[in-house]
Amino acid sequence: MAYLTYEELQELGFKSLGKDVKVSDKASIYNADQIEIGDYSRIDDFCVISGKVVIGKYNHITPMCLVAGGVPGVYFADFCTLAYGVKIFSQSDDYSGETLTNSLLPKKYKNEFFSAVHVGRHSIIGAGATIFPGVTIAEGCAVGAQALMLKSTEPWGIYLGVPARRVKERKQDLLKLEAEFFKEKSNDSI
Repeated sequence: MAYLTYEELQELGFKSLGKDVKVSDKASIYNADQIEIGDYSRIDDFCVISGKVVIGKYNHITPMCLVAGGVPGVYFADFCTLAYGVKIFSQSDDYSGETLTNSLLPKKYKNEFFSAVHVGRHSIIGAGATIFPGVTIAEGCAVGAQALMLKSTEPWGIYLGVPARRVKERKQDLLKLEAEFFKEKSNDSI
């Protein structure tokens, strides 16, 4: 996997770009002027990132993910991970048949649903999971592989299924590890 150089990232015209950001040269970035990427975050091969997207610090978007921020946006706090093939949408067509459904048609013929998606700190979303518009993945949640998120979550839960539901509590031990990580990192800079 080859990453774009800092100069190549600058040329894309991101709204903001943190330090030590890595973006694969095989990722597709659309509307870079609406995308913010925080320090130490990484976007891997064959990802599509478009529309309004705000990525916090230490986030990893693994290969083949789609983050469609559209107009309302997708917002990631710090320490989030998207496993292979996750799809996140902040807008959707009306599938009832009452209106037309096609991004090439004027809005007056469609009934689109627009609502921001938020992914909380220390959340991990499993391979192939799909998150629909308006969903908030609360802090510390784990979403299982192939889950379909139609509703927002409560903090520190593990969610599985289609549609996803909370099946158990997630441990918070990682918060101690985060504190150790930052302590070690600050010692390294001395």
